[in-house]
Amino acid sequence: MAKLRIEKLPECQGRTLVIGDIHGCLDELQSIIQQFHPKKKDRILTVGDMINRGPDSRGTLEFAREMGIRSVLGNHEKRLLKAWKGGERSQLKRHSRRTYKVLGKSDWEWISTWPHVFNIPSLKALVVHGGFLPNRKWKEQAPSDVTFVQVIDHRGHPFKRSQGVIGRPWADYWTGKKHVFYGHTPREHPILHARATGLDTGCVYGNTLTAVSLPDFTFYKVPAPRAYADD
Repeated sequence: MAKLRIEKLPECQGRTLVIGDIHGCLDELQSIIQQFHPKKKDRILTVGDMINRGPDSRGTLEFAREMGIRSVLGNHEKRLLKAWKGGERSQLKRHSRRTYKVLGKSDWEWISTWPHVFNIPSLKALVVHGGFLPNRKWKEQAPSDVTFVQVIDHRGHPFKRSQGVIGRPWADYWTGKKHVFYGHTPREHPILHARATGLDTGCVYGNTLTAVSLPDFTFYKVPAPRAYADD
């Protein structure tokens, strides 16, 4: 089993902004950064799926590097990275093939360094793309699970909602001591659980891009002018 890549982040003297799934929505990303108005001591993180489906994946990565924005690995990055490393590119969907063509070697090399989890001890927080299984320690989980999980079935097994499995959101079961900030499960509004917060509010589908500032727990939202994808 592949090893979970965890990056432990040092204490930040300023604020920490965690942004939901961006999916190449560069204009909305720039607008939410303007709302946040970052200072020198602040840091900016995302929950993964920074690219793909939206209008400008390449520009989004360029802007992220300029701003020092850090990201965990999302399922879209993981799938495309696999193709870049020699996987079967013919299996990529149309929007993924388009993204694959516009990104260069430096983009893929950077994405390949992204961890699966940010551990932020000073905030007692974790940042992950999908989530965690309730029946094992978060540090011991499989990369495939933390990147893809959305729901848990009655046996405690992880699935995506598209797999048609009847289950409950993984965060309903989460009782860990650290608060988890995650994406991957688009909803109209942030998903607020006792110990987890879902930040994917479907910007690429014409809804909003959402971010939360820590430790004050202030939300920032930018509406998308239209839907960029429907699948």
